[in-house]
Amino acid sequence: MHLRFAAAVLIAGVFLASASCSQSDPNRKATYPVAGELYVDGKPAENVQVVLHDRAGMDTAQPTFSTTFTGKDGKFSLSTYEAGDGVPAGDYAVTFRWGELNVFSMQYGGPDKLKGKYDDPETTPFQVTVEEGKPTDLGRIELTTE
Repeated sequence: MHLRFAAAVLIAGVFLASASCSQSDPNRKATYPVAGELYVDGKPAENVQVVLHDRAGMDTAQPTFSTTFTGKDGKFSLSTYEAGDGVPAGDYAVTFRWGELNVFSMQYGGPDKLKGKYDDPETTPFQVTVEEGKPTDLGRIELTTE
């Protein structure tokens, strides 16, 4: 039991140290929570990659990449700098790709179970605006494999 407590204290210390360092970084954009849940063919979908693409194009001065993977229950919270920290304000196209996660190599790939229907930022029907100071709930997103 003492080992668990020590591990928890160590993890909390590392998290707080990294959070305080990253928040003081002048090159880091402010981020706001963006979350939702994903269902495919009426069921929660696990390990689907969710990516937000800035509709204004990549910011070459301060480029960011916001992505995440869905959990077993289909829920997700997007990340830009660290796990679950959110997304900079802006207008985004949302894409989805459902490949396979190789737990040994931690590589994600293979054929897209969604057949590329939602993987192109130019044609995806999913758009979102992230506003400064506000969390964004994408709600329940329904996709199909057909």
